[in-house]
Amino acid sequence: MLYQMYEFQKALLLPMSSWAKAAADTFMNVSNPLSKIPGSERLAASYELLYRLGKEYKKPEFGIRSVHAYGSEVVIHEVTKVAKPFCKLIQFKRYSDDAQVINQMKHDPTILLVAPLSGHHSTLLRDTVRTLLQDHQVFITDWVDARQVPLTEGEFGLDDYVHYIQDFMRDIGVANLHVISVCQPTVPTLAAVALMASQGEPLPLSMIMMGGPIDARKSPTAVNSLADKKSYEWFKSHVIYKVPPPNPGVGRSVYPGFLQHSGFIAMNPQNHLQSHWDYFQNLVRGDELDAKQHIHFYDEYNAVLDMDAKYYLDTIKTVFQDFALPNGTWEVAGKRVKPEDIKTTALLTIEGELDDISGSGQTRAAHKLCKGIPLEQKDHYEVSGAGHYGIFSGRRWREKVYPRIQAFIRAHEDTRRTTPPRASKAPAKLA
Repeated sequence: MLYQMYEFQKALLLPMSSWAKAAADTFMNVSNPLSKIPGSERLAASYELLYRLGKEYKKPEFGIRSVHAYGSEVVIHEVTKVAKPFCKLIQFKRYSDDAQVINQMKHDPTILLVAPLSGHHSTLLRDTVRTLLQDHQVFITDWVDARQVPLTEGEFGLDDYVHYIQDFMRDIGVANLHVISVCQPTVPTLAAVALMASQGEPLPLSMIMMGGPIDARKSPTAVNSLADKKSYEWFKSHVIYKVPPPNPGVGRSVYPGFLQHSGFIAMNPQNHLQSHWDYFQNLVRGDELDAKQHIHFYDEYNAVLDMDAKYYLDTIKTVFQDFALPNGTWEVAGKRVKPEDIKTTALLTIEGELDDISGSGQTRAAHKLCKGIPLEQKDHYEVSGAGHYGIFSGRRWREKVYPRIQAFIRAHEDTRRTTPPRASKAPAKLA
């Protein structure tokens, strides 16, 4: 019933939001006499803020049309490489008229960027993708809003997530592949590679895990504490609802995006209030640059998707309650996940010093689990001053994290191509 009430409220707000936008444009349009009356700036700013608070936020586009690579402007074109019911594998193809640039790009390492399925769309990693495209061929998992998936496609659970990642790796080919997982997918990505190792399949050259709950017992955050304090049954009865008509996924049990969004806001309500007040003041002052930055951020932040109930509940139990991966008890489709079987894939873990979503040590725990990887093939990087989003977006990502990732990929690509992995005689430093 809650989902239906939300949809009804959204339908009621839509006319008001449209009216607010029209009113804002009226008072901002310099050719309109009403824009000349005293206080018109505040009226316009008030209506604009009302519009943005009430509007519907749809999935944004990546919007990456070109990047600068090898001293040239390279055109980017999005292609759907694989389409599955709950996820698309997107390839960002690079094009150039310069034969030398084309030849250099052909030899670039390939990246599979596994985006989180935790509320926001994969476009949250736009800055990550744009930066990686300078020196890599890039694929990304683009998760589908569960309310758009017909019930006839069946459920989607954590096991399915692992199998999707495996299928994508096989489709791309692992010969020149490096897998980067951001936040939540660090867990299923590690499982996917571990299961392939146990089966004797070829593995990717490296795994780069960023800010994820490999072992959520370490430095628990507010997110971890909620999952620990509430029972599995509580989550099942309090946050799971059926998709109402006229959505294509009508009848599907989901964790609705609007509930997730409420949780995001509740984590830092004062920060969001201040941000909206600053936006109002910027509009009044005519500070277009800061106002546009606010718009771009919240266009992304407010666009959320529904998650299939099975996947969400599986994750709560497996990752945040049973801690099945670090405890060595996790089974995917009846097969035990054994990270120690991974021996030829280099491992880099990255954490933000101020991360309030995945606490300190949660991602680094992968090193202890991956006992079969030689120490010289492992590294860890803590990003000073960075919160959760700072490790994959913004200035710190571009200036600190990316150079570290780029160097790691190049070093271990060369290692795998020239010499087999050797046993380490002395402990390697995890800096």
